[in-house]
Formats: sequence, structure tokens, C-alpha cells
Amino acid sequence: MKKTLSTIATAFLMIVSLSSFAAAINPLKDKDSKTIMTTYVEAIVSGTDQFNKFLFAKDFEYKSTSNNSKYNRSQYLQHLKATKGLKFDCETDYQILDETGNSCVAKAIMKFDNFTRVDFITLNKTEDGWKISKVETTYP
Repeated sequence: MKKTLSTIATAFLMIVSLSSFAAAINPLKDKDSKTIMTTYVEAIVSGTDQFNKFLFAKDFEYKSTSNNSKYNRSQYLQHLKATKGLKFDCETDYQILDETGNSCVAKAIMKFDNFTRVDFITLNKTEDGWKISKVETTYP
């Protein structure tokens, strides 16, 4: 009986400790919308993917107005992973257009030699911090 209780207690402790390791800690959870925008621009322009899984909401949607293509979160993360390390030669800037309560609208501007890319970004504040829920890319 003692051995059975000891085995059950050991198994319970292992399950509890393993499940605590399984949960990834979000380093962006307590950051403001400006930090999230800086991280997003860095991910796009410098090909870094360190924080990508924390940036985007589960219902994330990407749309490009140049060809009317749409991508969901997993498709966009695959694209960012495929372009990891690819650095764009452009000037970047971003602006917070409006931030009210738990929502924010911003734009990121990437000026290349021959064209400009503008991303309009919608962010929502959740229990897990600011998340990007929508990006719409234009080429004015």
C-alpha cells in the first residue's frame, strides 16, 4: 500500500512539473503596443522569428491588396519562417494611428529604392498582452 501511494504521488508530481514546462512564457505579454510594433517591423525587415509565435492572435488574418491574397496565422508564420534571415534593404518607420482601450490601429512603412510598402495593422489587447489580429499590405 505504501509503495502504491508513493508511486501515485510520484506520478502526480511528474505530471504537474511536466505541464508547467510545456507552457511557453510570453516575453511580450507586458509590453506596450509600441514595443509590439517594433517587434513586428523587426520580424518583417530583418527576418527574425524569435517572437513571431507571440505576436499574432489566433484569428490573425493577412491580406495583400496587390493581388487580393489572404493568409491565416499558420500560413503567415510559415512564410515568416521560410524568410528567416532574409534582410530587406529599406528604411522603416511606424506610426500608431489610434489607440483606444483594448484596440490599436497602426501603420508600418517600408521604403525601398523603387517602391514603398505600407502595412496597416490592427492590434487587440488580450489577457496575453497585445496581439496583432490583422495586417493589410498596400503598395501606394
